[in-house]
Amino acid sequence: MSSQDIPEENLPAVQDHTHGAVDVADEQNPFADPGLPPHEHRIQDIDERAAKRSERAVAFMFTLSMLATAGFIASYVTIPSDKSIFVFPIGHLSALNFALGMTLGTALFSIGAGAVHWARTLMSDVEITDERHAIAAPPEVKAKVLADFKQGAQESALGRRKLIRNTMFGALALFPLSGVMLLRDLGPLPGTSLRHTLWSKGKLLVNMNTNEPLRASDVAVGSLTFAKPEGLEEHDEEFQNEIAKAALMIVRLQPENIKDKRELEWSYEGIVAYSKICTHVGCPISLYEQQTHHVLCPCHQSTFDLSDGARVIFGPAGHALPQLRIGVNDEGYLEALGDFEEPVGPAFWERG
Repeated sequence: MSSQDIPEENLPAVQDHTHGAVDVADEQNPFADPGLPPHEHRIQDIDERAAKRSERAVAFMFTLSMLATAGFIASYVTIPSDKSIFVFPIGHLSALNFALGMTLGTALFSIGAGAVHWARTLMSDVEITDERHAIAAPPEVKAKVLADFKQGAQESALGRRKLIRNTMFGALALFPLSGVMLLRDLGPLPGTSLRHTLWSKGKLLVNMNTNEPLRASDVAVGSLTFAKPEGLEEHDEEFQNEIAKAALMIVRLQPENIKDKRELEWSYEGIVAYSKICTHVGCPISLYEQQTHHVLCPCHQSTFDLSDGARVIFGPAGHALPQLRIGVNDEGYLEALGDFEEPVGPAFWERG
């Protein structure tokens, strides 16, 4: 069915927007402007059954978006992160990533496709012209804009086509839940976990290289040794998280070279134990200069003086390295006398 098959009185009214058209060029208007071509009505404009079909198609796309969003949430919750599937011809993929990508893409595409199909088949497609005007709109132009907006809202049939309106609102309201679900990985809050490490009273200092407990006699003057808490093994599930807080630097100084009083009290015969984690951004400190007793972070060159409470003498680090109070047990092994008294590593928002 075309517009030629419909009586003229049954066709939607089309306003004449040829104002300013010039059929023949003259001195004042050197370029001819024949105006807009005659408007061709779409099948949806003249056949309500076709309009209903388009309405159902748009509603289907919005409903598909809602189902895809629900599938995204279900996939995120139920599919294990280590599960893989074979997808021809790509190969083996993470089942979770594949499901999240497909459902999220379908949800976004369906909303966009539904909106485009709605605009192309059901909203008004009449071409209009508007005269240019000054930037500062006069009151009559503002009134015209408001009238055009009301006309556009009326022509969209949003109030009359409730099926489209309700499914569109449902799709737009449900889709943001995908982003809300992703926020789950930002928690839970760390609480006080960043303030404590595995060190406690009586825990032995274990050499990171030999995996054997350290004796005071094992640490020579001028040497640098790295230690971990007794009982922490590399195959432990939480090893990386715990060693990032508990890693130690063990250095032996001459007691008379230690300037800080508390540092001397917390040491054992000149053996001092400091956190290996730089207080700038958490890099592991690994460079030691024997003559100056300085340690250097290789990431951003923060330098700490181990003979003076590990205070910062250069670089962007904000505060000194935390010291662990140590002693020896009855068997001569170095042991912790408690946990760090301040959080290790860089400053964080709940430190104070």
